[in-house]
This record gives sequence, C-alpha cells and structure tokens, in this order.
Amino acid sequence: MAVSAFRGTRLPLFNHSQFPVARTVSRTSKKMIGGRNLKGFVISAQYSQTQDLFTSRLQSQIEKLPKLVEDIVQTSINTGPRGVTRLVQGVQAFVGVGGEWLNDLSKSTSASGGLPSELQLGLLSPLYLRKLFERMGATYIKLGQFIASAPTLFPPEYVKEFQNCFDKAPPVPFEEIRKILQEDLGRPIESVYEYVDPTPIASASIAQVHGARLRGSQEDVVIKVLKPGIEDFLVADLNFIYVVARIFEFLSPEFSRTSLVGIVKDIRESMLEEVDFNKEAQNIESFKRYLETMGLTGQATAPRVYKYCSSRRVLTMERLYGVPLTDLDSIRSLVSSPENSLITALNVWFGSLLACESFHADVHAGNLWLLRDGRIGFLDFGIVGRISPKTWAAMEVFLASIATEEYESMASALIQMGATNRDVDAKAFAKDLEKMFSSIQELDTEIVVATARGTNSDTTAVAANVVMDERQMNALFLDLVRVSESYGLKFPREFALLLKQLLYFDRYTRLLAPNLNMLQDQRISIASNKRTNRYKDSFN
Repeated sequence: MAVSAFRGTRLPLFNHSQFPVARTVSRTSKKMIGGRNLKGFVISAQYSQTQDLFTSRLQSQIEKLPKLVEDIVQTSINTGPRGVTRLVQGVQAFVGVGGEWLNDLSKSTSASGGLPSELQLGLLSPLYLRKLFERMGATYIKLGQFIASAPTLFPPEYVKEFQNCFDKAPPVPFEEIRKILQEDLGRPIESVYEYVDPTPIASASIAQVHGARLRGSQEDVVIKVLKPGIEDFLVADLNFIYVVARIFEFLSPEFSRTSLVGIVKDIRESMLEEVDFNKEAQNIESFKRYLETMGLTGQATAPRVYKYCSSRRVLTMERLYGVPLTDLDSIRSLVSSPENSLITALNVWFGSLLACESFHADVHAGNLWLLRDGRIGFLDFGIVGRISPKTWAAMEVFLASIATEEYESMASALIQMGATNRDVDAKAFAKDLEKMFSSIQELDTEIVVATARGTNSDTTAVAANVVMDERQMNALFLDLVRVSESYGLKFPREFALLLKQLLYFDRYTRLLAPNLNMLQDQRISIASNKRTNRYKDSFN
C-alpha cells in the first residue's frame, strides 16, 4: 500500500471510528422480548463486542511492546554518541529552515490575500521539508531523491517538490581526502599515484571526485572518495528513521498495513549500497562483462576499475574523455551521425535490462557520454536497478501500446505489473488511460542554441543544449500513477526507475534524432530474450 494512503489517517488513540459504533434503533423498530426492549439488548451486545475488540487489540499491542523496546534500545546502542551529534545538527537545520518559514510568513501576512498552502503546513509542506532535508545533509538528500523516484509510494506534491532536491555540497579539504586515501590504501598516496589534483572535479553529499595519474603506467584516472563522517551520519539518521517507523507501526494499524518499516528497510539498503564502493565496483564489472559477452565493447564501455587502489571508501577508475549526450555541437564534431550514436546507447541499455545482473538506473546527461573514440560511455553505477523477466515483459507491452495507442493492452500490462488485492475493471481502466493520454500535451524540450563568431575568422560556431526540466519530465508518470492508484494498483519501484530512464532517452531523442520514434524504429531492439516470450503470452 502506498504511503499516500497515510494522508488523512489518525493514530488509533484518537481515531475511534475504527471500532464498531453502536447504532440507535428507530422508534418504529422497537420490539419486546420477554418484556425487555430489543434496543437495549442490541446496544448492550454491540458495546460488549466493542469492548472485546478493544481488549483484544490492547492485548496484542502489549505483547508487541517488549520487542519494540528491545529494538529501540538495540538501535540506540548501535547509534552511540554520534546520535547526539546528529541531534544537534538536526536542531540547527530545523531552526534555520524554521527561520525561513517565519520570514516568508511575515511577508505573506503583510500582503493581501490568504496564506499559501505551503505556509499553512509549515515545515511539513513539500517546499520547506525539501529545504530541511537539504540542510540535514547526505542521508536526507538521498531520502529526498528516493521520494522523487518513487511516486507509487509518496504523495504527488512531495514527489514533484523533491525533484528539486539537489545533491550538491561544498568540497572537503584535500588534506582530509588524503588521509582517507592513505588509511584505505595502507601506504603513502605518492607510491600509488604520480599526481592527484587537489581541486575536485565534482562534490556531492556523499563523495567527491578527484583527477589523478597512476604511478608507473601513467594512466589518467579519477578517484571517488567517500567523505569523512558520512557513514556515521548515515547510521545515526537511518537508525532514527527506523525507530520512528517502528513506533508509528506500533501505534497505528494503518501504518502497519502500509509496510512502513519495509519501505524504510528498502531505503536503508539502497543508501548503504551507495556508500559501499565495493558494490559500485561490482556493478561496473558486471556491466563490462555484459558488454564483452554480447560483443558490444566496440560500441560502448564503462570505466575500468583498478582494484589494487580501491576499497570500500575509495574507488579508482579509468578516466574517460567525452561529452554528454546533450552537447549537440561537440557530438557532431566527434561523429557524423548523432542519431546512430543514440541508437547505440538505446540498444546497449535495453539489452542490459535482462542480459545483465543490473541495469544503469541514472542515465542523466552527466552519466551518459559520447566518448572521443565514438563509443558510448556509461558512468557512475552508484544507482542500479534489477527487474524480473515477468515485469519487463509487461513493460514491453506497455511501451508498445503507447506507440500504437492500444489502451486495452496498456491497461492489461499495467495490471500485470501492479500489485493489487482487488479485481480491476480493465475496460474502464483503459478508457481512463485514453482520456489521460489524450489530455496530455506533448512534452516540450527547450533547445537552447548559442552562436559565437571566431575572433580570427568569419566562421560561426553553433552549440545546442537541452534544458532539463525534472518536473516536466515526470508529469506524465505522476498522472499515470494517479490514474492507476484509483484502481488499486501499486507499482514496484523498478517501474518508476525504468520509466524515468526512458524519459531521459526521450529527451536525448528530441535533440539528437527528432524524427526517430524510439518505440517503433526497427533499428532499436526493445525485445529482451527468449525468457521474456513465455511471459508475453499472458497478454495475448
């Protein structure tokens, strides 16, 4: 059940409507049994049933209490003193964002008109909650990104707002990075690297990246280093979130039915994988094995991992040189047909969905490049997804039905993918999907074209780029989720990850190959493999 179901619910301590309520019997329905009034008998029986139900639920909760206390105590022990540090930082973040809210509130009250909804909700509004998450740092930024990528689990207004949760952070001083390198490598960094650029190439909440050159081979590499203290923050934050989830499930059966603790465990597993660079190295090597097995190494690649100078906190990788798939001018200088490069990227990615252990689940322009040698470069495997053949078979039918506008097939595919505990009227669902798609305007891509005349010649350079609008890109999916939820369908998170990557590719198509139909072009192979075909029969 989706977290969106939380809205409007109350804790059972205050929600008396969950218990049977004794109904009054009309005056005309009164009967006498042995001289006694039936109304009084009914009320007495219903009161007894209510009391028994309350006693039963209370007894059940009392039996669960020791386990809850044990979990809280054990979690607190595991957190240790770092929990106090995070508490202080949390208070500082709360005060900072609270000050912003009060300032905005004072400005709004001085103006005419009512208060905007985000001011009425205070720090629980999507806007201020997103700002609070950004101030709280790595864990909450990642949590915000999880919310943005899981519209089947969270209310749409929060999903939209958290699309703007930026994972940027000031860099850590290089001396601290040097210390981590020496600790994990077990020797002076000068014995491994001939040169390390102290100025980072990029800095995010969890890690920062530095350019370097290996000693001996003279190969250019990049070093991804986990920022100091991040693991402690993650443990403290995730333990706190887990305790809150356990308490909510203990207090409210509604929260228990939504599997809140299960969702928190999913978030925890996802985050801990991102801060274990051994996991990312495994993801890269798995993708490279897929390329080799399928004979695709001449068309695409991923960075080579240097294991002897990598660890859980340090990832040393081959440095690839190229340009993002949104840099049209540079792409044209590297290849004669940007369209063919895009088709290559699509075929490689589609093929990885089932032929690889995991698929790249974050193919934004910073992670998908055209390299100088003409190959497609897949970068940053911190976020990956895994999909079953059955789910992908349904996804294929869904994509094909979008291209052909066959809404009954689309409805059948979505029903196969979505978990539900009730029968779904497929024909009515198909009609609602048709209404939704017919009302949606074509997603616009703003292509910014810049020209510059050379200083020493009459030639003019033309550069084009795509303005990536996250909110616009996710509008279609949010509408799809809204319509599907009205029929009781809840999609796996992999569905959201898949569709988001397809929307990224749709953006690249509009820039690099505007006449290309990504879902119908015969040069693009969406079909998976023989394993998928037996699942597709269920839709025929």
